[in-house]
Amino acid sequence: MQEIQSLMGGFVVALSMKNLLLMLAGVSLGVLIGVLPGLGGANGVAILLPLTFSMAQAEGGATSAIILLSCIYWGALFGGAITSILFNIPGEPWSVATTFDGYPMAQKGEAGKALTAAFTSSFIGALVAVIVITFLSPVVARFALKFGPPEFFSVYLLTFCAFVGMAKGSPFKTIAAMMAGFGLAAVGIDTVTGQLRLTFGFMELLKGFDFLIAVIGLFGIGEILLTIEEGLVFKGASARLNARVVVETWKELPKYWKTSLRSSAVGCLMGIVPGGATPASFMAYGVAKRMSPDGDKFGKGQVEGVIAPETAAHAAGTSALLPMITLGVPGSPTAAVLLGGLLIWGLQPGPLLFIEKPDFVWGLIASMYLGNIAGLIVVLTCVPLFAAILRVPFSIIAPVILVICAIGAFTVHNSMFDVWLMLVFGILGYVFKKLDYPLAPMVLALVLGDRAEDSFRQSMLMSQGDLGIFAANGLVGSITTLALLLLFWPFVSQGLALLKKR
Repeated sequence: MQEIQSLMGGFVVALSMKNLLLMLAGVSLGVLIGVLPGLGGANGVAILLPLTFSMAQAEGGATSAIILLSCIYWGALFGGAITSILFNIPGEPWSVATTFDGYPMAQKGEAGKALTAAFTSSFIGALVAVIVITFLSPVVARFALKFGPPEFFSVYLLTFCAFVGMAKGSPFKTIAAMMAGFGLAAVGIDTVTGQLRLTFGFMELLKGFDFLIAVIGLFGIGEILLTIEEGLVFKGASARLNARVVVETWKELPKYWKTSLRSSAVGCLMGIVPGGATPASFMAYGVAKRMSPDGDKFGKGQVEGVIAPETAAHAAGTSALLPMITLGVPGSPTAAVLLGGLLIWGLQPGPLLFIEKPDFVWGLIASMYLGNIAGLIVVLTCVPLFAAILRVPFSIIAPVILVICAIGAFTVHNSMFDVWLMLVFGILGYVFKKLDYPLAPMVLALVLGDRAEDSFRQSMLMSQGDLGIFAANGLVGSITTLALLLLFWPFVSQGLALLKKR
């Protein structure tokens, strides 16, 4: 098959010594980021993105850069389970469900078993998602080559509406955050008319807000400010993983193959739509609890309660890259940051990427296989080391992260204006988190806002202002209809719930 041949070519790219070292470095950094509450995958990738600038300029450097960033992401996915199980503090939002049974297992002296189950399940979930990406991405990309401006706008609309319809909190807050993102994306020169918009006389804003400055501030500074305010104190169980515990746990895991399969399916679906890793982990936990013969033991230290959320979270986190690669539409906040990185390096994610940069795409997909193997090895061998980092006072860790953020923002344009702008975005991110407004929709709108606007205006020029172009054929009409259904889904679901009560 063509996909297998292309994947083999990708392994040739990914298996160079330089890329293997970058994988190990990325996974280790990612686990460290995942272990520290207050950071997380999206924050870590955003903070470390400037490190890849010079790397991406060299020949083949973009592939090395994306391998480094994606491995940071895999590492962060693994690291979140450590704090959830040992300290009852989720390192990531999607690790919350892991605490339900992981922490009780640690209290019973089964921390090693819980960690082994979590890491192995994460590996399986990600592996299933990478296989899906390997065989589904070329199909989606070939199909997307037939897209015109109306189809692309309908896909963007579907993405925006999916965030509203599948959001956990208030849909109004999601829409408000998205509108703020659209406003920020509109700053700068209008690409159609050449007019200045919302620059208020600042020459630095002629090109609009730099995506990188915004995400460093929103994710990095905002999270650190919130964590400093909360004054985290880490108290938890110690963990020692040895070969006997790992082998015994691996012998027990195959009997939960149905749970792994179901959770992988839930994760892949939620990653692609894009629902995200957090709802996927909760959904998989709930399904496992309902379907398991030991459902009444969930919450008391049942290993199946660790397997389900970890498998689903990794499957969702990994499969979220599928729409990013094939359509240029990120399926998660971290994918949005990675998408921003590709744009900064001069790459245009989308169906043409498979034709114009096959080495890059297949090198990235191959690195997903290798990065997950590297991640599993790193976390199984270095758990005590990463757990010990949590005993370093946050008063030492926080200033180090703030300095890294400031250096990263300054190196974008060698300008102090960007550092001040980063601080403003940091305060904005802090306020959003305090008021419980989601950041992901704002980041999504900031990344895709101008592209959606261009597609919409091109569609209007094609149709001479007739909105009927978004229902002109079956494909664009069905995507637009699905988008509108998702937009109003919170109200529809509430109405259905009221009818059931009656």
